[in-house]
Amino acid sequence: MEKDNVNKRLAEQPAHAQQKQLPKKEVNITSLLIIVAIGAIIWFIGAPAGLDERAWQLFAIFVATILGFIMKPLPMGAVAILAITVIVLTGTLELSDALSGFQNTTIWLIVIAFFISRGFIKTGLGNRVAYMFVKRFGKKTLGLSYALLLSDLILSPAMPSNTARGGGIIYPIVLSLSETFGSKAGDGTERKIGAFLTKTAFQGNMITSAMFLTAMAANPLIASMAGDAGITITWANWAIAAIVPGLISLLVIPFFIYKVYPPEIKETPEAAKIADEKLSEMGPLKKPEKSMISVFLLILLLWIFGDAVGISPTTTALVGLSVLLLASVLSWNDVKKEEGAWDTLVWFAVLVMMASYLNTLGMIPWFSDLMGNSVSGMSWIWALIALALIYFYSHYFFASNTAHVSAMYAAFLVVAITAGAPPMLSALILGFFSNLFGSLTHYGSGPAPVFFGSGYVAQSKWWSIGFAISLIHICIWGVIGGIWWKVLGLW
Repeated sequence: MEKDNVNKRLAEQPAHAQQKQLPKKEVNITSLLIIVAIGAIIWFIGAPAGLDERAWQLFAIFVATILGFIMKPLPMGAVAILAITVIVLTGTLELSDALSGFQNTTIWLIVIAFFISRGFIKTGLGNRVAYMFVKRFGKKTLGLSYALLLSDLILSPAMPSNTARGGGIIYPIVLSLSETFGSKAGDGTERKIGAFLTKTAFQGNMITSAMFLTAMAANPLIASMAGDAGITITWANWAIAAIVPGLISLLVIPFFIYKVYPPEIKETPEAAKIADEKLSEMGPLKKPEKSMISVFLLILLLWIFGDAVGISPTTTALVGLSVLLLASVLSWNDVKKEEGAWDTLVWFAVLVMMASYLNTLGMIPWFSDLMGNSVSGMSWIWALIALALIYFYSHYFFASNTAHVSAMYAAFLVVAITAGAPPMLSALILGFFSNLFGSLTHYGSGPAPVFFGSGYVAQSKWWSIGFAISLIHICIWGVIGGIWWKVLGLW
């Protein structure tokens, strides 16, 4: 009856009133036409000598798709669906091949990890962890920044969305603390503490994203592309290789920002008091939080040691999600409503499929041979350094880690290996840089617009500090990391 009344009221409204209730269009026709035109130009140029025509056609669609991710005439998932449609209609690939990406176990690992990370937010465990560190280390502003980074580090292995981790858990705490100390954006008080905490929390998020295979959505894509080149990157060998340079970066970067962009408030005893009050409001650990901790420890152990007992990382994620569902920490509605996960499944599957077939059809080997000429004659060390630096700073042209990885990672990896660089070392360095280069700009990664949008840090300062931090990262991960990787036998 109620539904009939609603329909009747809608029918009685004037046409223009009904029109206002229609959803806003998602399509930017101008951007879409530009992308289609560029793809068509590449398509009709024709394949260079020695390259399969289908490989060139897939490359044209791939370039158009990457441009679609950058210019966003439609949401990324919609762009991916259009790409699959074009691939099949043009006969570039068979339908079964075009949909093969959805069978990729690495993709399902990251999608399921999205569901698991929802448990941290729903139970409040993520906030509890952050407030516990703030209470313990937050009596000074520098200590407060380290508390936020430690919180991010603890959460990062099981939260593949660095946007959800940084923007959904850490950023609201940064904003609350800043305003508590009278530091607000737009009224001249930004430098009291808000600007420092904002910049530090963001840069820390880039570091933690580089430290675990499951800490950023594009990392499994990196592992998949490395697999196509015959390199097996596991959760454990990624984490072990990243742990030393990662921890050093987490120690150095806040201190560097504290020196070059110091907060006016150096002492923050109230922060510990605020955190204590928040923890008191939350009360003792509740049953869902205890279940979340148990599942977190379980999946962490299985990700580290699972290969030894024949349990794959994706199976581990399935076990964790199943336990959360059985314990009612998550409901099936929670899973259905996790839009980021389902969206990631669609565009991720398409990217993995295209990257795989570009390699199978010969595009990646052909391009790698072409690029290999530019580093021919160099020792593998200098070739790897040159390729890594080009890869890092080309991120100024990208508004997405995933788009950058999709466009350049596989080709640069193969060129490095062709130049004689150790395969695993090359794969991991480029993988770590695929996260760290997000430190450069206010648009280069998912969390960047969230933190920059707070208004605490001017764009010029964001870029200048970001560039300086990029040099520090290259030194830490290139020199200290290089020594650590030598100890590990990676070269």
